[in-house]
Amino acid sequence: MKKLLLSFLIFNTFVTHSNAQESEDEIKLDEIEVLSSPRIEIESLQNSISVVSISREEIQNSTATNVSELLQQIAGIDIRRRGVEGMQADLYIRGGSFDQTLLLIDGIKVEDPQTGHHTMNMTLPLEVIEKIEITKGAASRIYGQNAFTGAINIITIKDIDNNISLSLSSGSFAQKRAALTIQKKLENSDLLVNYNRKESEGYRYNTDFKNDEFFIKSNFKIKDQKISAIGAFNERKFGANGFYASPAAIDQYEETQASLIGLSTTFEKDDLIIKPKLYWKRNQDMYVYLRQDPSVYRNMHISNKVGAEINMVLNNALGILGVGIDISNTTLSSNNLGQRDRKMLHIFAEQQMKFFDDKLDLTPGLTITYFSDLANSTDPDSAEISDGWINIPHIYPGIDLGYSFSEKFKLYSNLGYTFRIPTYTDQFYSSPTTEGNEFLVYEKALTSELGLKYTKENFNLTFSAYNRAASDVIDYVKNEESEPWQANNIRDINTLGFELNMGYKFYLGSFNAHQINIGFSNINDDLKETEFNFSRYALNSLKNQITSTYSFELFDKISSTIAFKNAKRLNEDKYTVIDFKTSYKYKKFTLSIILNNVLDTEYTETNLVPMPGFNSLVGIKYSVN
Repeated sequence: MKKLLLSFLIFNTFVTHSNAQESEDEIKLDEIEVLSSPRIEIESLQNSISVVSISREEIQNSTATNVSELLQQIAGIDIRRRGVEGMQADLYIRGGSFDQTLLLIDGIKVEDPQTGHHTMNMTLPLEVIEKIEITKGAASRIYGQNAFTGAINIITIKDIDNNISLSLSSGSFAQKRAALTIQKKLENSDLLVNYNRKESEGYRYNTDFKNDEFFIKSNFKIKDQKISAIGAFNERKFGANGFYASPAAIDQYEETQASLIGLSTTFEKDDLIIKPKLYWKRNQDMYVYLRQDPSVYRNMHISNKVGAEINMVLNNALGILGVGIDISNTTLSSNNLGQRDRKMLHIFAEQQMKFFDDKLDLTPGLTITYFSDLANSTDPDSAEISDGWINIPHIYPGIDLGYSFSEKFKLYSNLGYTFRIPTYTDQFYSSPTTEGNEFLVYEKALTSELGLKYTKENFNLTFSAYNRAASDVIDYVKNEESEPWQANNIRDINTLGFELNMGYKFYLGSFNAHQINIGFSNINDDLKETEFNFSRYALNSLKNQITSTYSFELFDKISSTIAFKNAKRLNEDKYTVIDFKTSYKYKKFTLSIILNNVLDTEYTETNLVPMPGFNSLVGIKYSVN
């Protein structure tokens, strides 16, 4: 994969970033922002779904050094990390599981069929990200499988300019980091290349890591047709003390590789817009139970997904029609899960209509999904698995409704069915203590939401209340304590929650722009009882979550950010974590200091793995046009 990406770079090497300054008279948190999903493109205030966007400015000012840390600053998002740098982190949205969320890179779905534990392996360095769009709720109607509780779309830099930057950092736990970013703008093409190296001896026994990230993007023309190409490669090697089996398994070790190649373009003619994509996503995972002796227990998994997607938008007499089709083939080679092959077809359509001088918008839609290798029944004697292309179709409808009282204030609601397919781990994993179940069926849910959006120059506010009634949720159960755990579609869970987000931007005295963001979320889960005596399913949702960031600039040279998070999980004590970052600019140099967990709080996010106490990172960056 490294050689392929290098060849990709050399080929594209031969084929204006501008910073908009806001006046003091009028400050806007968001300009007219258009969502970059495959659905109908609608301005952020005009859509009738719950979407949060993290801008490039917010990313640059953040205390985060990676996507996992960045997403933790958004209410309703739960990133459960095992150590620093998000080396192994699970993504949860609105109390769902890590298997019920979908990650996209420039609109390309990069889920892993083996397990949702690998979702965050494909995240990109912050240096190459333009913005991140977070869609919460019934996103399956738009994105298809596994967007059960929502989806996160990482959008890479669009305006590539002539620039080169080099940064070096060092800090606690013998952390060492280096990053090089090169941007080159040519007459008919442009090129962006980024390389990141991160390593550490670890904050406790067997938590050392080495991480290499490589990213390339090029926009070029073929016969006046603009094409965008991306390539990404991420390799992680890390000690996994207590990460998986149990807290007592202190000698676990893991190596992962995640890579992506994608091509996309846009055709426009009159009222029709067509956006095709081609992509290849690969993931490799090697896990050993004893780092010193891999022969005791070792798992090796390699998955490949090759796909093509076409999304179309048509302005018509009724309003705007969006149609999309995604076809892919996924294979898995594993010494534990076997040799697997899955063909998938996903079709979605929605029609936005407006009434009463465009104040009322109505958007019905549906998705139709086919999988070639999933059972249609939980009964092994009656279940049928197709050897051909098409199995029984699964149809999931939904509808969005909104009313705009003005350009600044809107009420909205949406209702939709959502689903998630079982992973290969759910179906085929085998160990002395756990058995998969190849006859698992889709998890399903009916999700409803009611919310409001308000924005006025330097202030914005969003509120949403939602209910998710999930059925056939996969749990691992047994009747006798001596029996192994077995996966079954056994759970019904009703989740009720609400979220509040506010943002305010202002000037104060000799300081430049100040920005405050505050978020609050609350979740209540009603877990239905089962007929089994033992269940391994443990709800550990963030029952209450408060997030806040405060950023300010001083004399155009000093910028600082404080990030606050207070979290209360079910059956656990609440905890508070504060991070701080300050940067000083001098000509072409930027010196930064990051202080994490300033209060030295003792806490865990998952699997009883203790998170690091107070730690620091000092860096210097050189950038020249």
